[in-house]
Amino acid sequence: MNDGRGLAGLIGGGLILLVVLFLAFGCWSIVPPGHRGVSVTLGKVDPVAKGEGLTFKMPFVEQIIKMPVQQITVASKTTSFSSDLQTVVVAYSVLYRIPESKVVELFQQFAGNPYSTLVEPRVQESLKQVTALYKAEELVKNREKIKLAVLDKVRRELAGLIDVRDIPITNIDFSDELEKAIELKQVTEQQALAKEYELQKAQKEAEITLVNAKAEAEAVKIKGDALATSPRVIDLEIAKKWDGKSPQTVVIGQGGANVLLPLR
Repeated sequence: MNDGRGLAGLIGGGLILLVVLFLAFGCWSIVPPGHRGVSVTLGKVDPVAKGEGLTFKMPFVEQIIKMPVQQITVASKTTSFSSDLQTVVVAYSVLYRIPESKVVELFQQFAGNPYSTLVEPRVQESLKQVTALYKAEELVKNREKIKLAVLDKVRRELAGLIDVRDIPITNIDFSDELEKAIELKQVTEQQALAKEYELQKAQKEAEITLVNAKAEAEAVKIKGDALATSPRVIDLEIAKKWDGKSPQTVVIGQGGANVLLPLR
């Protein structure tokens, strides 16, 4: 009989110990780094978020919801249309963070993950609106402009709730047929530019040749005019070219006939 009572007491003691341990572990919670804790007691939310580290709570009736406040990066993509009605798949990343002062408000007013309920729908809608302003072949060249326009729209819509740091566009994908058409057009444009360059080069060379010819003709005319107005210019030219040595021959001419005679 005593053995039965002892066993019952041991079991009872073990149960009490388990209850105590359960209550002890249920009285506290740990808020990890980069998070804040939202306390919910019987459906009532505490307006002050709990900081990082160990925090105590009432077992069974109080719950601590962990909300991240560090910067988060989420990669995603969406399908949109260009102004010429081409299907475009835009891949992007969203860099955002929840301000500490808005943790409790976001938890109370918006159900679920703040990114999926607030950020992503606005980013995708803004991307669809902005890409619809460009032709398909212009989207890649204007990627930075598109990103800035989307970022500005999303920031204005989420001002005071979520801090959106950046929305880099990582890829813009077209259908195979459209990519081939764009590539063919670019090749054609490059060939046209090359031909235009060759034409401009030929025109420039022709202009240079014409200018040189005009300059040479003008020089000849000036020399001719000088000889006509002053015959002694020939003597001056001969003097310029004389090397200082006595001539070895002399030209004697009368009546149009010239005779070359040696002086020695």
